[in-house]
Amino acid sequence: MAPAGADPRPTALLPLLLLPPLLPLLLLPSRAAGLEVQRKFLSPTPTNNFALDGPGSRVYLAAVNRLFQLSGGDLALEAEAAVGPVLDSPLCHAPQLPQASCEHPKVLTNNYNKILQPDPEQGVLVVCGSIYQGLCQLRSMANISAVAVRFPPGGSDPASVVPSMLNVAANHPNASTVGLVLRRGGGGGARLLVAATYTGFGSPFFPRNGSLDDHRFENTPEISIRALNTRGKLEKLFTFDINPSDDNVLKIKQVDKARHKLSFVRAFLQRGAAPPSRRPYAYLALNSEANAGLKESPSHSLLARICLGEPAEATLNGSGETKKLTESYIQLGLRCGGTADAFTRLVSVFPARAAWRRPPAPGLPEELLFGVFERPGAGGGARPQSALCVFRFAEIEETIRAARNSCFVSPGAGMVTVLDSVVQGTGPACEKRNIQLQPEQLDCGAAHLQHPLAITNPITATPIFTHSGLTAVAVASVNNYTVVFLGTASGGLLKINLDSTMKLISRRSISVAYGEPVHPIMQFDPSDPTYLYVMTSYQALIIQINGTIPNLNGTNISCDYGNNIHTVARVAGDYVNQFIYCSLLPREKYPTFPDDQDHVVVEAALRVNSKNIIRANFTIYDCKRTGNIYPKKACTSCLSTRWKCHWCPSTYSCVSNHSQCHDVLQMKNKIDCPRIVPASLDPMPTGVSRDITISLANTTFSQETALECHFGTDRTFEARWVNSSTVECIHVLLHTAEKSHLFPVNLQLKDRPDRFIDSPELMTVEVYNCATGSADCSQCLGREDLGHRCLWSESSSSCRLQSEPQHTSDACPAPEIRKIEPQRGPLEGGTLLTIHGRNLGRRFSDILGAVRIGSVPCVPLPDRYLVSEAIVCQTGEAQEAFSDVLTVNISREGRSRERYSYVLPVVQSIAPLNGPKAGGTRVTIRGSRLDVGSELRVLVNASKQCTDLSRSDSTITCTMPSAQITAAVPVCVQFENKSCASYNITFKYERNPIISDINPKKSQISGGRIITLEGRGFELVQNVSMMVRGIGRDQTSCKVHTDTVITCPSPAASNITAGSKPAPVDFYLNGRLYADERLALDEEMYPEEALHISKFSLEYYADPQFFTAKKEKWIKHHPGEPLTLVIHKEPDSLGLESNEYQVKIGLISCEIQIVSDKVIHCSVNESLSTSERQLPVTIQVGKFNYTIAMLHLGGGETAIIVSIVICSILLVLSVVALFVFCTKSRRAERYWQKTLLQMEEMESQIREEIRKGFAELQTDMTDLTKELNRSQGIPFLEYKHFVTRTFFPKCSSLYEECYILPSQQLSSQGGSQVQETHPLLVGEWKIPENCRPNMEEGISLFSTLLNNKHFLIVFVHALEQQKDFAVRDRCNLASLLTIALHGKLEYYTSIMKDLLVDLIDASASKNPKLMLRRTESVVEKMLTNWMSICMYSYLRETVGEPFFLLICAIKQQINKGSIDAITGKARYTLNEEWLLRENIEAKPRNLNVSFQGCGMDSLSVRAMDTDTLSQVKEKILEAFCKNVPYSQWPRVEDVDLEWFATSTDSYILRDLDDTSVVEDGRKKLNTLAHYKIPEGASLAMSLSDKKDTTLSRVKDLDTEKYFHLVLPTDESVEHKKSHRQSHRKKVLPEIYLTRLLSTKGTLQKFLDDLFKAILSIRDDKPPVAVKYFFDFLEEQAEKRGITDPDTMHIWKTNSLPLRFWVNILKNPQFVFDIDKTDHIDACLSVIAQAFIDACSLSDLQLGKDSPTNKLLYAKEIPEYRKIVQRYYKQIHDMPPLSEQEMNAHLAEESRKHRNEFNTNVAMAEIYKYAKRYRSQIVAALDANPTTKRTQLQHKFEQVIALMEDNIYECCSEA
Repeated sequence: MAPAGADPRPTALLPLLLLPPLLPLLLLPSRAAGLEVQRKFLSPTPTNNFALDGPGSRVYLAAVNRLFQLSGGDLALEAEAAVGPVLDSPLCHAPQLPQASCEHPKVLTNNYNKILQPDPEQGVLVVCGSIYQGLCQLRSMANISAVAVRFPPGGSDPASVVPSMLNVAANHPNASTVGLVLRRGGGGGARLLVAATYTGFGSPFFPRNGSLDDHRFENTPEISIRALNTRGKLEKLFTFDINPSDDNVLKIKQVDKARHKLSFVRAFLQRGAAPPSRRPYAYLALNSEANAGLKESPSHSLLARICLGEPAEATLNGSGETKKLTESYIQLGLRCGGTADAFTRLVSVFPARAAWRRPPAPGLPEELLFGVFERPGAGGGARPQSALCVFRFAEIEETIRAARNSCFVSPGAGMVTVLDSVVQGTGPACEKRNIQLQPEQLDCGAAHLQHPLAITNPITATPIFTHSGLTAVAVASVNNYTVVFLGTASGGLLKINLDSTMKLISRRSISVAYGEPVHPIMQFDPSDPTYLYVMTSYQALIIQINGTIPNLNGTNISCDYGNNIHTVARVAGDYVNQFIYCSLLPREKYPTFPDDQDHVVVEAALRVNSKNIIRANFTIYDCKRTGNIYPKKACTSCLSTRWKCHWCPSTYSCVSNHSQCHDVLQMKNKIDCPRIVPASLDPMPTGVSRDITISLANTTFSQETALECHFGTDRTFEARWVNSSTVECIHVLLHTAEKSHLFPVNLQLKDRPDRFIDSPELMTVEVYNCATGSADCSQCLGREDLGHRCLWSESSSSCRLQSEPQHTSDACPAPEIRKIEPQRGPLEGGTLLTIHGRNLGRRFSDILGAVRIGSVPCVPLPDRYLVSEAIVCQTGEAQEAFSDVLTVNISREGRSRERYSYVLPVVQSIAPLNGPKAGGTRVTIRGSRLDVGSELRVLVNASKQCTDLSRSDSTITCTMPSAQITAAVPVCVQFENKSCASYNITFKYERNPIISDINPKKSQISGGRIITLEGRGFELVQNVSMMVRGIGRDQTSCKVHTDTVITCPSPAASNITAGSKPAPVDFYLNGRLYADERLALDEEMYPEEALHISKFSLEYYADPQFFTAKKEKWIKHHPGEPLTLVIHKEPDSLGLESNEYQVKIGLISCEIQIVSDKVIHCSVNESLSTSERQLPVTIQVGKFNYTIAMLHLGGGETAIIVSIVICSILLVLSVVALFVFCTKSRRAERYWQKTLLQMEEMESQIREEIRKGFAELQTDMTDLTKELNRSQGIPFLEYKHFVTRTFFPKCSSLYEECYILPSQQLSSQGGSQVQETHPLLVGEWKIPENCRPNMEEGISLFSTLLNNKHFLIVFVHALEQQKDFAVRDRCNLASLLTIALHGKLEYYTSIMKDLLVDLIDASASKNPKLMLRRTESVVEKMLTNWMSICMYSYLRETVGEPFFLLICAIKQQINKGSIDAITGKARYTLNEEWLLRENIEAKPRNLNVSFQGCGMDSLSVRAMDTDTLSQVKEKILEAFCKNVPYSQWPRVEDVDLEWFATSTDSYILRDLDDTSVVEDGRKKLNTLAHYKIPEGASLAMSLSDKKDTTLSRVKDLDTEKYFHLVLPTDESVEHKKSHRQSHRKKVLPEIYLTRLLSTKGTLQKFLDDLFKAILSIRDDKPPVAVKYFFDFLEEQAEKRGITDPDTMHIWKTNSLPLRFWVNILKNPQFVFDIDKTDHIDACLSVIAQAFIDACSLSDLQLGKDSPTNKLLYAKEIPEYRKIVQRYYKQIHDMPPLSEQEMNAHLAEESRKHRNEFNTNVAMAEIYKYAKRYRSQIVAALDANPTTKRTQLQHKFEQVIALMEDNIYECCSEA
């Protein structure tokens, strides 16, 4: 690489064998200081920060949600990490804070980086983001994807982590944060200086949620110094308690925050300018709005300074002991420009050392601060004016000293004020003191002096350079010149040179990233200041800033060849022309030559002071390799290469040096090389020997030289010299299986096989094979023209080699024409007609003039002719239209079967008649016979073609090209390139449409917002599409409304962060990209960078957020009443209009009346009466559709209940009035007054109960969902347990005890282990060994019989005919048969179908609707089992989750109220019989419980104060063991509960003890309220050593002796109470029925989800078995003439919903490992009854006396019935299943559960029935002709004989 300004040096060429030379490099000075982008890295998300490690070998780049680690030299990606988005809320503490809880909703939030600071000494990178209140991470500098130090530390005390340690940076994307790592001397550890804009309550960044309690983030200070010592105590990280102060922060008082809005620009370290102290300071550059409430108040640019330590202890990169931050804090203003025209807002700063000469002082280098300032307020989207100003640090420091001295010497001068708005400040004002301040105190203040301080008057500087839109500054100093680099808002980089007086002497600019603002901080490469690191919105870049070439004399220089190879370099010449000589790298260090190359390029670099500055390439070549690479023309290649090579005839090789060969000078040019003279050789047949003669030129060797002929194969042939220039190859025999193959002809030296005589022009010989490639006679004989001697054999229809010359030419059959295309063409001819067939000529001359259409010739084309197979000819012109066959006459004539027609195409019109000159208009040309001929062109204005052409008989459609001018142009339809078929057809080009503006210019991310295009000329537009470049997912189709208006829906955005820069928008009009006049370019941009700039842009924002007034999810509405909705909206930047909102309630539109920025009002005028009880309230904006709430239509049930209550009250009043009227005693008046008082109390109590019932109806679904914890998996039972529980729901005679699941011991303290006991699941058939042979043989034979269909059907029927064969036995036999035949489900299914046919026949003659209604026969139980097997997968995968959710929801809802432990009755239930008809007030208690079990140590458990201790234990066990199946839980009786009342007192809590209360002769069970256990009490539960025997199960207690909440209803109790007390207690119990509705409403969603899951069809897994069985039922009904649809509905209902699903709904323990309590069982019975009613066809006759279980879901039943009927119809409409498909499905089910059951045990149990009814079965087998013919009764007797020989003794032994 040449130096800047120098021409590239030519590449040096070095032969391989030369000694290492010296390579000269010429360096020329350069006067052009250029700028060049060296490397770029593109970030997928907007960038936030970048940082360099110490030496600049790594670059760290932080972007939204991403971190990147890049290599320093080329920005190659080394590592990356994703840091967002996360679920977060600005109102919630960080989740890392222990015990942090938040009620505010969290949304997916992007993470904007705020601090990116490397700490090389500790090897950590401090990364702070906007999420989690500004949380910081400490990542590894070596690999940022790894967290170096975990924070908060996992093992630390949770109480020691406080919010101030986590809330470090600003938590808002637009709030500023700067950071700086500080080092402390003496190994004291690192610190982090952080300055962040306040974002808490009261700031514009705080969410507008109207909350007044979110003041928890007020304590985050604006400036702080935090601990960063990762090698010390980790719990001290990011804390403020740094010696000597514990409040090392600067925090503005809350009342003053609105007046002091701080925005930070940069933090940097700077050593003091004035000697001798040179102490280090930390500077903060910031902007402050003095009064943010006043619009006219401008922002002020400030520079704040903080002292870091004593100068003796400090280094620039660190400091000594920390001084309290506020003690040394002082700020002063920076003003760029005059008072009137000042640039008031600071944008970027850069400290640098440069020379600034101000006469008469000399220009010596000094510390300066360069700053870019802008003047806000530029309107209309224009970039603000900005300026560059320079300040002297010496002046800054002197101003600070003078101000601090003035505070205590002459405070009245007003030079400085005390910042009384700071919390840690000392006092209100400066005061005069008689003290002499020391230099240290003047610089850094002291604890006893006023602090912090603010200097009143700013330091002013004059702008040295002004420009629009400056964003960044970086400064370098070269000699006495200052070079300033300025970034711009448009993505440019300016380089300006200043002289020593800071005057501009030159400027240059480049574009680094067009349209992307440059980040305010730019950094020079620490190891090479000629490179500048720059960051823009989406890119990180390295900019090379070239300077002049220095004098290299006396420097450390060397030559670098890569791979750590260096050689010595020597400098020669003067400064103007410097030469550097490099020694070539050693021979053994040469790089490896590539296999196909005779040279290699080596790169050399000049290395100066360990840095490569200039590069050059040179080539090493090897002549020997030149000859070896091209062995067939070695000599020619050697003498024609660009290297200096020589040919050596004696060794026949190429050499680099003539000294290597004595006769090398004989040949100098390639024409002197010995070579083969190419000659044409006759083709030779395959497998035939022949001699070949080869001529040579320039032969330099004698005829004694032995040669060999080489034909490109492994075989070689002998070569014989004919004369000095001719060689003959003897007996050459070559073979090929192809039609023809070319073999190369070469000569090689016999003694050196790898050396060939040159053959520059390849000589070949053709070898042909007659048997290949000749399918007919013409093809075979036609090869004669190619020199192939072939002969056609008609007898064998083959082509073979002609052995001897033929004297008579064989004639081939007549041509056979199989197809011609096209079959129509224009009269003018010219159509290319393709003829396919056989024997269509041997050669082209045969067909010339032989093709005709009638009498019109068709001229064949020679280049399209395929011998014998195809002819392409051009039709001649016809005088008139006609149709005739095509003939080919070659000695014999062949005629086509199809006819070719000459026709006259007619063109009539074109539409549309005009279009834009940009082209793209789709036109349709109409006429007749337009699809004729082979080629069609539509010419526009006789020059351009109409493209994308398609045609039919009557139309031609094509796309018009563009035109230069607006005019009417002729349109010519041209067939076969002949004359135009159209006359006077024109198309007029109009002016292009113009898009003048688009509105709105913003869109939500979801897209769909209607963008209106304004302009003119749109009537010419046929189609419009819109695309957002870079981020839009797809083009969207637009609609043309008028000549001036087009509307387009905005595309949805992808790969975009809301609020990022506007994206360019492209429009395609008629498929052509719309382009307007070129935009005016920015002054520093190059023209080519703006060629693809779109005139329009679209800015994307987050989707709008809506919620109801109180953020409720349910809205109550009474049908018939007017409805007005008030919808609140979060403020956004979209500026939506009222017509862009669409609100719907269900499918009914809500008319929008009022729209503001925060509220939308809409009303519904029509009735909302519908069968659905709940309607979604949705709001749509474009494609964004959001359901904000559910509208609940209700009030009917409440009205009925209220009516009942009022009637009851009136009835009671009437009775009382009658009683008073009839009373004659003197006490009547007193009793009357008492009665009135009692009635008032009753009315008050009733009103209270109704109010509570109504409130419970409004229970929010989210309340239950929030409590429902489903973090554990669903505890499904394994298939085998599901089968045994379903098949054998009650213990049969076979099983004396119900089986239980195996239990695994959870811990050393608890859990009992019980092994599996179900016989059908035991792996081995347990029988005595001496009985095993006979019994196994007998069972095997019996299994064979059961697998015989005739035997099994007779066997089942025989047993069912026995009167003592009970229903229980039938079900048991069916289940045993299912187990025994589980491995052959297809056979089992066929048996079931045969038995069902018999059952249908029996039922059809009676009442077919009663079939399958019960399970009273073997086949009905077989059907139940079959459905269970086939539906298990669907049950587990689809229905399992909603079913489990419903059970959990029922349990949660029951537990929300009081439950009587003895009666089981509860406040909340679905079953009236289990309703607690008393108003028992229960208060929740949150208990802190510890329990070493189930994998958790301690939890907070919610219980009721009315709960007994057993109920509390159950809730504790449920909370701790929620992730464990119920069978593995400890039992309540096995655990003790202990309450720690104080640190010393504890009590064992029991249901009954000595403290139990006795009421009315009954003991009351102890509750939490009885023990007075408070909220948050600490309890411990442990496994007891011995069971609590004080009582058995609570619900089994004698109600005569014990009670819990309610005493039994007994009149003997009532008379003991006073009359008034009795009436107070006994309020009408029916009033509590409202709780049934409350519970139902809460559980409704879960129930709906379950029913929909049961009655829906999944596309991926259709219900194959259901479809198969329903088709079977329909087929059987059709055979028997049953056409009643109700009968089919009943059959289907009895076979699936009532037979299978109801059984599952009532018995969840068949599916899950859970505890089904009696109360849950009662609730599930109500749900199952609702499901049964939904499947029924009979109308529900409901009245006031109907049971509540029927009334509860009466309104939902009609809707559920529709779902059931739709489900049956969907099953019916499914494609039918073949027997093969069903058998394959059943076989797969058998395979999945192979070997899970012990079939031998099942067979043995079936045999017991066979043995019991032996004689009846034998008689049945004899009576059946088929079984009798196959002698099955004898085989059955053999089974009996085998089994009965030893069965009794074996069983007795067993």
